[in-house]
Amino acid sequence: MKKFLLILFTYTITHTLLFSQDSIRQNLGPNINSKYDDIGPILSPDGKTIYYVIQGHPSNTKSNYYDDAEDIWYSEMDSTGHWSKARHMGKPFNLRRYNSIESISPDGNIIYIRGGYQNGEYTGTGFSYLFKTKTGWSDPQQLDIPSFEGMSKGAYTSLYVCPDGKTLLLSFSKFPVKNYKNVSKDEINDLYVCFKTGPNKWSKPQAIKNLNTKTYTESTPFVASDNATLYFSSDRPGGKGGRDIWMSKRLDNTWLNWSEPINLDEHINTTGWDAYYALDAKGEYAYMVSNRSGYGLSDIVRIKLKNNERPNPVVLVKGKVVNSKTKQPISASITYNSLTTGKEIGQAISDPVTGNYNMVLPYGAQYSFNANGTNYIPVSNNLDLTTVAEYKEIRQDLLLVPIEVGQTIQLTNIFFDMSKSTLRNESIVELDRLYNLLVANPTMEIEIDGHTDNVGDPALNVQLSLDRATAVKKYLVGKGIAENRILVKGFGGAKPVASNDTEDSKKLNRRVEFVILKL
Repeated sequence: MKKFLLILFTYTITHTLLFSQDSIRQNLGPNINSKYDDIGPILSPDGKTIYYVIQGHPSNTKSNYYDDAEDIWYSEMDSTGHWSKARHMGKPFNLRRYNSIESISPDGNIIYIRGGYQNGEYTGTGFSYLFKTKTGWSDPQQLDIPSFEGMSKGAYTSLYVCPDGKTLLLSFSKFPVKNYKNVSKDEINDLYVCFKTGPNKWSKPQAIKNLNTKTYTESTPFVASDNATLYFSSDRPGGKGGRDIWMSKRLDNTWLNWSEPINLDEHINTTGWDAYYALDAKGEYAYMVSNRSGYGLSDIVRIKLKNNERPNPVVLVKGKVVNSKTKQPISASITYNSLTTGKEIGQAISDPVTGNYNMVLPYGAQYSFNANGTNYIPVSNNLDLTTVAEYKEIRQDLLLVPIEVGQTIQLTNIFFDMSKSTLRNESIVELDRLYNLLVANPTMEIEIDGHTDNVGDPALNVQLSLDRATAVKKYLVGKGIAENRILVKGFGGAKPVASNDTEDSKKLNRRVEFVILKL
C-alpha cells in the first residue's frame, strides 16, 4: 500500500509540474497534447472546442508512408472544465499529407482549411471551406479569391477569416520558396486583406502597407472577436527571438490603417520561433505552441494575458433558431446590423441539426439581428451594447414563423418618437426586411396592426396606433409595393400582450405587427 501511495504521489507531482509549466504558461494536459508535435490551435468562440494539428501521429493520413504527415484533431471541454481525449477529424478534413484548419466561423458551422479542393478532390494551392449539413460536413470547396494563383509561394502561407464573416486576412509571398529551412529575404510574406463580394466570392487581395515591412516577414494573422485587434507573427526588429507575436489595432473600416504593432510579453514571445496564436471570445487567454518541457516535442499551452495585450470586450450571443409552431431546429442565415447606420456588420448560420447559433458582437453600438430560413418569415431582435462593459454571454432563442395565412409577426425593430408616428432612421433595416418579404412573395397580402399601451386617452391611442401602421404602409408603397396588398388597422391599447404595470411591460404593448391575409 505504501509503495502504491508513493507511486501515486510521484505521478501526481510530475503531472502537476508538466501541466503547469509555470505560473502563467499552462499546458493543456495529456488529453490534448501527445508525444508528437501538437501545433496550430484554433478555438471556438466559447472556448469549449479546440481544433489543432498533430504531426506524425500513427493515425494520421498516409502515416505509413510519411512520418511527418499532419492531420487535424479536436477536443471538447466538459462542464467541469476538463478536456476530452482528442479525436481525429477524419474525412473530409484529413484527405492528404498535410492538413490544417486556418480559421473557424464564430458560429462553428464553417471551417476553413489549407489547400484547394473541388468536390472533395485536391486541386492545388489555395484555401477551401466546409460547412455543416444535416448529414455531416460538406465536401471542401475552394475559396474564390482572385489572383491567388501564383501569389501563394511563400513558406508560411496562411489565412484567417475575421469574426464578421465578411473580411479575410492573408499572408503570402509572391516569390517561390527555394529552401524551406532557410527562406531568403526575397521570399518574405506580407499581410493582405480581402472582402466578401457574394457567396464564396472575394475581392482581390490588398496589401496592408502600414503593417508590412520590406525586408521582414508578416504571417499567421489572427483577428480577435472584437473584429479590431490583430495578432500576427513577424521577424521584424524589436522582437525577442527569431519570430515573435505582435499586436495591432484597426483604426478604420478600410482595414488598411492599423496602429503601430506592439511586441507582446516575454511569457508569450521567447528567444525561439513564436507563431500559431489564438484566443477565444473572452480574450482572457492566448493559446500557443510551446516546446518547453511537456508531453511531447511541442505542446499546446494557454497563457493569461495582461490587460494591455487583450482585445476589446465583446458579447457572445447564443441560442437556437427553431420553428415557432413545432419547436424543431431550423437551418437559417443570421445577419446583424448597426441600428444607427443600417450597415450589415456580420453574418452567421445556425446548425442545421441542432439549430444552435453563436454571434460575437463588439461593445459600442446598438444592433439588430435577423434570422432568415427558407419558407419562414424572417424574425428579428435588437440588442443595445452602446455601454461598454466586460465580456458576457447572452442567450436569445429565435423563433421563425412559417409563411402561412393567419400568422402574426411582430416588427421588433420599428421605432417611433414618444407619442408620434414619424418613423425613426433605426427602423429602416426592419422595414426593408418586410419589403423584401413582399417582393419575394408577390401575391402575399398583409394587414399592418398598430398597438399602444393603456396610458392616455383611449381614442387618441387608437388614432396614434393607426397613424403608426399607416406610416409603415407608406414606406412600403413608396418603395413600389402595390397599395392594395396592404391593409392597416389601429387597436390602441385594446390588445395588450403583457400587463401595463411596469415600463418594461408597457414597451411590449407598444408594437407594430403584420398578419398574413393571403398567399
